[in-house]
Amino acid sequence: MFKGSITALITPFLNGKVNEKAFQDLVAWQIAEGTHAVVPCGTTGESPTLSHDEHHRVVELCLEVAKGKVPVIAGTGSNSTDEAIALTRHAKQAGADAALVVAPYYNKPTQEGLFRHFEAIAKAVDIPIIVYNIPGRSVIDISVETFVRLSALPNIAGIKDATADLARPLRIRAALGDRLCQLSGEDATAIAFNAQGGVGCISVTSNIAPKLCAQMQNAWAKGDLATCNELNKKLMPLHDALFCETSPAPVKYAASLLGKSTPDVRLPLVAASENARHRVEAAMKAAGLI
Repeated sequence: MFKGSITALITPFLNGKVNEKAFQDLVAWQIAEGTHAVVPCGTTGESPTLSHDEHHRVVELCLEVAKGKVPVIAGTGSNSTDEAIALTRHAKQAGADAALVVAPYYNKPTQEGLFRHFEAIAKAVDIPIIVYNIPGRSVIDISVETFVRLSALPNIAGIKDATADLARPLRIRAALGDRLCQLSGEDATAIAFNAQGGVGCISVTSNIAPKLCAQMQNAWAKGDLATCNELNKKLMPLHDALFCETSPAPVKYAASLLGKSTPDVRLPLVAASENARHRVEAAMKAAGLI
């Protein structure tokens, strides 16, 4: 079972290349700050612009630091089923604890196509798979009925839900009980998601506020609602600022203020605008991060 505050790691760049030292330092810092698991090569890690060699290397770098300390959930999704299988096979061979597989973007498969995509990956690679539903980026929405079908596959282990539909986790829980762990993919509603059946959040904000995000999830798990609500309120302006422009540009700028990364992103993304930078700085100051 994967739960708590799980960081969707940025991929630091330096002079256009992956900054391996900065990335491993980031992973080590995340663990020291109390993060419960890490995700290399997710969307926040700019996986669509990483070469296959870079993708493999980033997963391996993460495992070198985190293996045996916290779970590593490698991003292995693609809109090509064969490519997703290949990336998932590498994650398994490298020693990842699970794979995060996003719904195929751009192709717009039917629900049957979605089922067969995830079924093919699950049958090809014996590793726990978390199915990532993010219609805002992939256009298609994985239905509750499709999740019910997928739950019959033994290594489909969980869901990352970035729909911001707070009725969804309750509907899935009503249909499946606790068969799949449900993780929010939307920082601003992470605690409300837990209240509806979730067990944690795969977070962007925890890249720069890992201790606060972990403390919030810990407080929720302990039933300490006063602390949980206080931290949730403290983090809310930060969530808004980090998504004021296309992620991960704002969070990479925030990380640069902490000395964890350059603010560089790869085209077609561009660095955070002046307005976004001001918003990020103000939110980080309000949260006591700078």
